[in-house]
Amino acid sequence: MDKQTVSTATAAPSDLSQGTDETDGTITTKADVLIVGGGTAGAIAALQAARAGAETLLLERGSQLGGNMTAGGVCFPGLFHAWGEQIIAGIGWELVEKTVELDNGSLPEFTEIPQRHWHHQVHINQFLYALLAEEQCLEADITILYYEFPLSIECATDGWIVESVGPGTRRRISCRQIVDCTGGADMVGMLEMPRLRDKETQPGSLLFKCDDAYRPGREQLQAVYVHGADSSTSVTRTAANLVGRREVLKELRSGKRLIHIQPEAAFRESFRILGETVITHEDYTSGRVFEDAVCYAFYPVDLHTQDGVKPKPLTKGVVPTVPLRALVPKNSRNILVAGRSVSSDRLANSGLRVQAPCMAMGQAAGAVAALAAQQNATPLEIPLQEIRKTLHKHGAIVPRT
Repeated sequence: MDKQTVSTATAAPSDLSQGTDETDGTITTKADVLIVGGGTAGAIAALQAARAGAETLLLERGSQLGGNMTAGGVCFPGLFHAWGEQIIAGIGWELVEKTVELDNGSLPEFTEIPQRHWHHQVHINQFLYALLAEEQCLEADITILYYEFPLSIECATDGWIVESVGPGTRRRISCRQIVDCTGGADMVGMLEMPRLRDKETQPGSLLFKCDDAYRPGREQLQAVYVHGADSSTSVTRTAANLVGRREVLKELRSGKRLIHIQPEAAFRESFRILGETVITHEDYTSGRVFEDAVCYAFYPVDLHTQDGVKPKPLTKGVVPTVPLRALVPKNSRNILVAGRSVSSDRLANSGLRVQAPCMAMGQAAGAVAALAAQQNATPLEIPLQEIRKTLHKHGAIVPRT
């Protein structure tokens, strides 16, 4: 048998604590900004907050960053361009470009207006993206807390006290600002603030590959729909994964050979916040430019149902915007939300929920949280000019208002 070359490394726990309670072993940790959820929006929010000078913690219940793009396998992000021009850049685009470059991949020809919207989505190597996102976070001095999730949250004089738990770990976090990037506005729900949700949710997808070798960064995976998929609790997440895996087994029993399967289903829809502003379908499809717009979004109205999906493209020249107030839960202080939980109606959310807009929202929320923490202010007390200046500094494209 041929010998294999094995490289070794020693894993040592980072100094994540300012102190430990000798009575129950609770670790105490302080930060300016706590990002909850390290998925599509969360990793970008953390990077922006840290690069803007905030001491940043990133709490992620899983074992890697990237969320639906990595654990879920939806490694086909878009849309960063609209009508021949780039409308979303910044930290998310930087990571996508680095992933494609290191993987010797290629980008679409963005100057051409595509016949189908997915022609401008970018194939990325999901495994490489997770590695690079983690590297960038460590280089930015972000403290990553894998395998932990919030157990409780309470208001403090200058921010929040959050208790998190994980295998063998109990932690008490003091922070000034929180950015909820859980995908279901979990922190907002724990605070009993209002959230929006329809009776029906879009199906999730469990992605896999049969017969031929999977070529990450070069192709999309096969998918089975998981109708009724719900990411809001461990019970409903378990149910979605069990149903999805059962459907994959049906495919295999027809004579196919399984080559690859994602560790968990990807979810499209859960709770949305009721924000200071609610982005409506009319706002989205008309390309309304909000006075407090902090980023663009671009994708067809893309509502998946039991009968499949029939995307409704935006009218030529239309580019929707996302206002800061849609990232702020109504009547809240010191908490923002980024990603698919953005305050919006269901049809608008079907376009807002995809990766590029979620990355842009994450960067905007990270910038606002850092500024608010540094100035001991609430997110809506930070001047828009200052927010936009920070975003420009870090490569984001800010709507012209």
